[in-house]
Amino acid sequence: MMELDNLVWLIPVFPLIAFAVILLFTTRKRVLSHSIAIGSVVLSWLASMIVVVSAVLTPDFKSNPIHLEIPWFTTGDTPFVIGAQVDALGALGLFFVSWTVLMIFIYSTGYHNFGQPVGDKDQPGLPPQGAAYKEHGKTLLQPSVEPMYGRFFGIASLFAFAMFLLILADNLLTLYIGWEIMGLCSYLLIGFWYAKPSARDAAVKAFITTRLGDVFMLLGLAFLYARTGSLQYSVIFSHETLSSLTSQGTGIFGLNAAALAGLLLFIGVVGKSAQWPLHVWLPDAMEGPTPVSAMIHAATMVSAGVYLAIRIFPLISSGWETGAPLTTAMIVVSSIGAFTALFGSTIALTQRDVKRTLAYSTISQLGYMIAAVGIGAPLIAAFHLLTHAFFKALLFLDSGSVIHGMEHGQMHSGEHGDAQDMFRMGGLARKMPITFFTFFIGALALAGFPLLTAGFWSKDAILTSAYAVPGRIIFWVLVTAAFLTAFYSMRQITLVFLGKPRTDGAAHASESVKSMTIPLIFLAVFAVAIGWIGIPAAFPLIGGHVPDFLAEFLGISAEGEVHSNVPLLASVIVSLGGMLLGWLTYRSQKGTEKDAIAVIRPVYNFVQRGYDFDRLYNVLFVRPAKWVSEVFTAKWVDRVLIDGILHTVASGALALGSLFRKGVDVPVINGGADLTARGIQRSGAGIRHVQTGQVQQYMVMSIFVLVIAAALALVFIV
Repeated sequence: MMELDNLVWLIPVFPLIAFAVILLFTTRKRVLSHSIAIGSVVLSWLASMIVVVSAVLTPDFKSNPIHLEIPWFTTGDTPFVIGAQVDALGALGLFFVSWTVLMIFIYSTGYHNFGQPVGDKDQPGLPPQGAAYKEHGKTLLQPSVEPMYGRFFGIASLFAFAMFLLILADNLLTLYIGWEIMGLCSYLLIGFWYAKPSARDAAVKAFITTRLGDVFMLLGLAFLYARTGSLQYSVIFSHETLSSLTSQGTGIFGLNAAALAGLLLFIGVVGKSAQWPLHVWLPDAMEGPTPVSAMIHAATMVSAGVYLAIRIFPLISSGWETGAPLTTAMIVVSSIGAFTALFGSTIALTQRDVKRTLAYSTISQLGYMIAAVGIGAPLIAAFHLLTHAFFKALLFLDSGSVIHGMEHGQMHSGEHGDAQDMFRMGGLARKMPITFFTFFIGALALAGFPLLTAGFWSKDAILTSAYAVPGRIIFWVLVTAAFLTAFYSMRQITLVFLGKPRTDGAAHASESVKSMTIPLIFLAVFAVAIGWIGIPAAFPLIGGHVPDFLAEFLGISAEGEVHSNVPLLASVIVSLGGMLLGWLTYRSQKGTEKDAIAVIRPVYNFVQRGYDFDRLYNVLFVRPAKWVSEVFTAKWVDRVLIDGILHTVASGALALGSLFRKGVDVPVINGGADLTARGIQRSGAGIRHVQTGQVQQYMVMSIFVLVIAAALALVFIV
């Protein structure tokens, strides 16, 4: 056990050391930089697998999780400790984070064109450009290596450290530290190509939007600490503490203390996991390199939000019992999750960019998980978090492979165009067979293809739990979102890989290097096999129940079991029906401009722009903020008020000085000084008169007479 404890401490330490070494010493040495980064995540992966396997094989692990503590600091009589905890949920997080991060790091070497020449035009802060070379007497272009190659791996290592720290934390304060480090890393990596204005804007947008949620999360931490005196999981989630918080009123919307603390923390989840209305940052995060997108969407950033939502479920559901009506906090959480699932899927239908489609898909899938937490099924949310991490990491890395193939094709054909526009692709299945096969598996998992894929089992489990909620509104909303998900998944497959190439770039595309395709194969295996833990031992299809193993391992009671064929039939019908309709709609796509579903163009454009939430926020928040800073603050407050006060004080001081000079200084001080000077001058004149030669002669004669008189007197006396 002691050796296992040491491994737990070391899991986040390895990437942290890699970050420090790379940024301080090896930034300019590409081989050494990626070797240190990949080596560190390999060690973290190995330690994580040992811990996870040990957890699975330990019979009483649920009641005896790994828990370590060391002193940190003391405030008054309250000691703070740095604690590490690996319970069942933490083990689940370690499993998918360590695997996906490792695959993303290996993939990144090929993505950044390691081994290619460095082009003369390459500049830090811009994506690498083509380097010219000659072949058979013809000048061609090939991609060149990323100029900030080492810097990327350094920041990515810090990103991995933050996620490991968050998962292993045994208290909300340590979790919050990892949470904020991830916010910094997302800012640095989304704006990695900082010389691009769009990348800079996306980084700032992500940072500010997520910080908005984090402010409320910090308030929740402060409120929780004020009411309980602790942020330790073992304290705040204990039966005694939860009962006490539930009995305490707050006077805010009729919420008890537990519900209020849970909702304040949940707003942080809304920002980090890009739920409506703080969803706007995630699509723009595609401005960063594709491995960054995979890190954010699958391995770290948004997964952290769902992980926290599952952790704080006892607060959100405080006072609720299975089968009882949902509490106010649960209604808020489930409503936001269900609406976001449908909202994100409708926007994904209209996107042309292969990565932005997946970005809105992530928003939608995260909505499924949040809805599951809100309806009282955190186990199901954890299950879908696990499966989603693998198939979404696979899809994003596949999209990067597709973009690479298109860029290569454009360089060799001399074509210029958007290499990420799906309508400029087509026919890539023959050009990029490995990428096609793995992308196809990932898309099937996303669409919830029945029986075969991981996405089916976890999504069906969510629908089953939602079917148990009275009214079943959330159930039908999620079913509709599932249908749209299947539709746009097949839309992607058809536009990108099937049919004939619609541009010269697609016709000349080529398969990616092995360092990119091998991770895709590994992730494709998980996109299928990881869902099999969702198959009950007796293989009952009715209801799609989560198996006893997973429920028992995670230590969460069975949630909302419903013995009905409706959820299963709905899951199968919407998956197969949506994919079939998507293929029928786009199989004959030939042009590069018109979208087959753009029947009512204004409505299509409105949805494609994300329902103009960016414009709305720009009008409601951005412009007023700029007006306040540039006009109200700079011109009125600063120049008129502050500068006016300073200028008034200065003018008053000048006037007072002038008055003092005329009324006191000149007549009194200067007059007195002048009078004194004249008296001194007259005294000096008198002294000078005394010092004249005539007076001196009289004095000499007087002294001579006195001396003669003294001499005569002396003679007479003698």
